[in-house]
Formats: sequence, C-alpha cells, structure tokens
Amino acid sequence: MVHCCLVLLCTASPGQAPHAKKVSCNAYRCGSSIFRQPNFSAHDSSIVPDPQLSAVAMKMLQTNSTENWVSRDSMPPEFRPGPAVSLADVLAVLAFIRRHLLIMLLTCLAGLGIAILYLIIVVPTFTAKAQLLVNSKLTFADAAALSTVVESQIAVIKSESIAIAVIEKLGLAQDPEFATGQGSGMISRLLGWSQPKTQANAARYAVESFERKLSVKRVGPTYLVEITFDSRNPDWAARILNAIAEKYITHQMDKASLQDEKWVTDRLNELSTQALAAETALKDYDRNKTTNAADSADTRDRLAAAAESSKNAYDNFRHVLRKTEAAQQQTPPVFEASLVTGASPPLRASWPKPRIVLGVAIVAGLLLGLAIGIVRDLSDRFRTSGQKIGLSAEDGRIERPLPNGIRRDHQLEVSAEAKPVRLTSSG
Repeated sequence: MVHCCLVLLCTASPGQAPHAKKVSCNAYRCGSSIFRQPNFSAHDSSIVPDPQLSAVAMKMLQTNSTENWVSRDSMPPEFRPGPAVSLADVLAVLAFIRRHLLIMLLTCLAGLGIAILYLIIVVPTFTAKAQLLVNSKLTFADAAALSTVVESQIAVIKSESIAIAVIEKLGLAQDPEFATGQGSGMISRLLGWSQPKTQANAARYAVESFERKLSVKRVGPTYLVEITFDSRNPDWAARILNAIAEKYITHQMDKASLQDEKWVTDRLNELSTQALAAETALKDYDRNKTTNAADSADTRDRLAAAAESSKNAYDNFRHVLRKTEAAQQQTPPVFEASLVTGASPPLRASWPKPRIVLGVAIVAGLLLGLAIGIVRDLSDRFRTSGQKIGLSAEDGRIERPLPNGIRRDHQLEVSAEAKPVRLTSSG
C-alpha cells in the first residue's frame, strides 16, 4: 500500500490572491525519488517558491523517518493486513482431509504393499569398501599437480587391465552375476538378456559388469583413495575388492623393474642359444676334421671366432642386466601404494534400504490420495446445499436453494405459476 501526499509549493506576492493568476504546480510524491519545483509561466514572475515550505516538503519526503510511519491500529479496518493463515483456511483443510481420508488411507496402503512386494522380489546388493594410500615420492609445487597425480592413479585402478587380471584370477567370466552383464534368472529371460554363447562374449560381458560395479574416488585433498565394489554376495564383494587392491599394488611395484621382463628373457635365451650353437659347431668340426689342413685351419678359426663372439655377447648382456637391476634396487620407486583398510564382507545390504523404500512408498501414496481428492473436488464443485447455485439455460434466470421451512413439493406448485425474473443492470 502506497500513501502519497500532494504538496503544492506556490506562493503569491503580498496583496495578491493566490488564485488571481494561473499557476502550474507539480506534486511531491512521498515514497519516491521525484521532487520537482513548481512550473511558473513567464508572466508569473511575481510568484516565487518559498524556501521554508520547500524544506518542510523535503523533510516529509524522508520515507525512512519514524515520523512518517503509519501504525496498524491507526489504519482503517479495510486496509489492515489480515493474518497469514485464517481460521477459515484451517477449517477448509480439515474438511478436505475428512472428506478424502478413506481415499488417502487406501492409496497409502497400496503404496506400502507395492514397497513390501519390491523388497521381497529384488535381489539385495552388498557394497564392500577398502582404502588405498597412494604415496608419491615426488614433490609438487601446487595442489593441482598433486590432484593430477592422484587422479591418474585412480584411472589406473579403474583400467581394463586391472579388471581383466582380477576376472581371470577369480574366474568371474563363468559367474552368472558377471556373465550376462545384466543379471540372470526369470527377469533376464523375460527382458531378453540371454547367456552369451561364446567365451569371448562372456569375457566382454564380465569386464563391462565389473567396471559398472567398481567405484573409485579420492578422499578429500589427500593421498587416500576409497574403492567400493557391489555384488549380490557379500563374501564375493570383499574378495574381489581385495584382489583389485593386490593387483594394483603389484602393478605399481613391478612397473619399473619388470615391464620389460619378457623382452629381457627372450633376449637372454636368444644369446644363450647362439653361443651354444657356435660352441657345438666348433666341437663338431674338431671331431670331424678334413684332410686339407689349410681349409681346416681357416674354417676352425671362423667357428672359434663366432663361438667367442656369441659367448661375449651373452656375458656382456648379463653384466649390463645385473648393473641395471642393482641401479633399480637403489632408486626408490616414484609411487608406493599400500592397503590402509582391507575389505571385509559387509553385514547389511547397501540396497534396497527398507526404511527409505517404505517411506517413499507412504509419501507417494499420500500424494496420490491428495491428487485424487483435488480432482474429485474440481469435478464436483457443488458439494453442499449452501453452495448449490445453478444457472438455468434461460438468460437471467437464477435457481436458489430453498430455505429449510419450504418443502420441495410446495416449490413445484409455485413454480408452475411463477414467471422467470430477468435481471437487468441499472447502469
């Protein structure tokens, strides 16, 4: 509500009536920033604004002054703000609940029954947890670099190589929980989730299901990494999670020293075979010497040189390999991963949670009952006899409910002789 006051700052010269000349004055409006001086025409130079009245008007325009506040008691009754929630509103809500109480109870019971059926049918899921400490030996100047390093290790834990190693170790490709990627049993058959026909498909489904059940996240701005795994069997969940941690730690420990182990082994075998073959050829030649002494000496020298070269190559490679292994043992690894908290079989299922399911079902049933009640009230607007006012098809004719003292049969007798009254507006 905006209260405005109109202040006319117009004065006349002594001896002249205020209304003798035409004066155009502007208004000072309280509660706004508009303040304009009166506009005087050119022939009204004898009329000047009074500075004292202007000062009084400016003081009245100070809306934040306590002198301009209007008390609620001093306001007219029709302008007083009513209470936020009236008694009529409370009674209307109570009447609505009383009318539709049975419907709301039935919908709540229906939702509760559906929730109980869901809790009986659904297969519970158990979540095992473990914590890894990824300790870096490098020093980082900012937190962004540290976060990048930890996130990279999280990506290693979630990598497909770790998943395949764990699946092969535990034989998860033959487990029905992992073999189809979605589930097994009657629901899988109804939805078309059949068992894979080939071993490659089974391994692929197992990897996808494994990655979907695995979750890895960083614990705050620390080196701690929390790993969780979901499974229908609590023992399997803990066992798989411990296998993941073990494979990751082994991968980090062997990455620097054993990443080329296969190539080193193959190279050693190749050099050893060459040296053995050269030595065997030299011995066979000495055993089967020919009569030509010049050719024999030349051939033997070539075989002896080849045998010596192969043996030296083998010895040199072994010497370099030992030096490399010694240097790697003296150099600390860049990362040291350790299992802080091992996974143990969870005692309770992580889903479904009966309290949450039942609570959501009851609230949903209550909301459904309220919606049905609102729809019923909207479709049947005339609920009581005091509100039943119908308009007839004839223009201007109004049918009103009968007073309690008048019978329905009396109304029928009178209505036969009565004429409809047409309402017209006087304006």
